[in-house]
Amino acid sequence: MRKRLLRRLAVWLVPPLGWGLMWFLYLTNRKVWRFEAPVPSGPFVVLFWHGELLMAPFIFKKARPDTTVNVMISDHFDGEIITRIIAPFGLKTVRGSSRKGAAKALIGAIRKVQEGQSVGITPDGPKGPRHSVGDGAVTIAQKARIPVIVLNCRPSRYWQLKSWDRFVIPKPFGRIEYHMSAPMDLTGLEKEEARALIRERMLRHAV
Repeated sequence: MRKRLLRRLAVWLVPPLGWGLMWFLYLTNRKVWRFEAPVPSGPFVVLFWHGELLMAPFIFKKARPDTTVNVMISDHFDGEIITRIIAPFGLKTVRGSSRKGAAKALIGAIRKVQEGQSVGITPDGPKGPRHSVGDGAVTIAQKARIPVIVLNCRPSRYWQLKSWDRFVIPKPFGRIEYHMSAPMDLTGLEKEEARALIRERMLRHAV
């Protein structure tokens, strides 16, 4: 009973506090936008590390404000908190992960793509290992025949938690570099080859 009450309280309190913190850090840092190529006009899969999740929502409306991005979020309690935090940014969610509800999440993501929307994934989420790449992003991109884009959020000054993902929190009054790769076509690649390509590209500007 107590655990349920605390969770309800957290669902009510944490999202607005998290949203406020994100905006404070965003506004007190100078932003540098490094886009290697224009964002595709159609649906795409965008990938970012779990540890860089905090400041990622800001780039979507900057990069292509007319698209809807559905972020794959776990069905765990933490996933509910994240869902509520990112909702004010216009981001939608597909619930499920590689550990729970994987098939449901993949089907839901492909359905969103068929509706003309894009999908966001943390390939090392929800529990790691850090900087690992699962099959989910490759499967969606190849089945839906859409490109993959890699996103990195790299602050000049930051705190780094001791969690499995080494979660990054920018310090105020620094600089945040937003890196967005050129679209990558995974058509015809074996899964291992595609995963290796994605990981190499995601580590290029990782914290």
